[in-house]
Amino acid sequence: MSYTVENIYRYPVKGLSAESLGSVALSPGQALPHDRRFALALGSTKAEAAATEWLPKTSFLMLMRNEKLATLETSFNDEDEVLSVLRNGKQVARGKLTDRLGRGMIEDFFAAYMGDEARGRPKLVEGADGRVLSDHRAPVVSLINIASVKDLERVTGQPVNPLRFRANIYFRTERPWSEFEWIDKEITIGGAKLRVSQRINRCAATNVDPETAERDMNIPKDLQRGFRHVDCGIYAEVIGAGNVATGDEIKIPD
Repeated sequence: MSYTVENIYRYPVKGLSAESLGSVALSPGQALPHDRRFALALGSTKAEAAATEWLPKTSFLMLMRNEKLATLETSFNDEDEVLSVLRNGKQVARGKLTDRLGRGMIEDFFAAYMGDEARGRPKLVEGADGRVLSDHRAPVVSLINIASVKDLERVTGQPVNPLRFRANIYFRTERPWSEFEWIDKEITIGGAKLRVSQRINRCAATNVDPETAERDMNIPKDLQRGFRHVDCGIYAEVIGAGNVATGDEIKIPD
């Protein structure tokens, strides 16, 4: 059985659009560089400083509740740490996320764009001391088996865009759900080594079409109906540094 990396994505700002990568350098105990490094805290969230400890996802603007976020396209420049926000192909906001003035420009845009959904003026925050502002407390890499998504389509009766699952690494194989057999195993992806820690249970964020921003499916319900669980994908912790690129093979121990 072969397992091949097809796509790699990061999400510099939690809840905003994916950025495709051809390759990435993984480090032990870390997520993908810049993945979920930033988030937009709700106006009602107590976040006084620009850097914050880990907070639950309900503290932030997020797709599970704020599907309007999916109408935006964003890009983050690693070198100058500037986020550009586009709508319908036109830039609507731009700011350096590590600069007070730059953060303010991004916050102003989302305050106006999200309206009452922001519960006040949102605050652009960064994970303190390299923390990741993902749904998972520990820095992890998320993986999706594209064959599992295709198998889910038998239940939904319609195509399922794999990007609904907002994973970091998407891989192709012939056998759906085989990734669940990797729990507690050490796997190799390209030059990096990872330990698979758990399955990922899915919430209503997956109901939002990442291309149309419409809440047009009920993925957790379909998973439960078709497979008697709400899991799709796995989390893994990086335990050995190395580069991972599209086309790389995933090696599973016997």
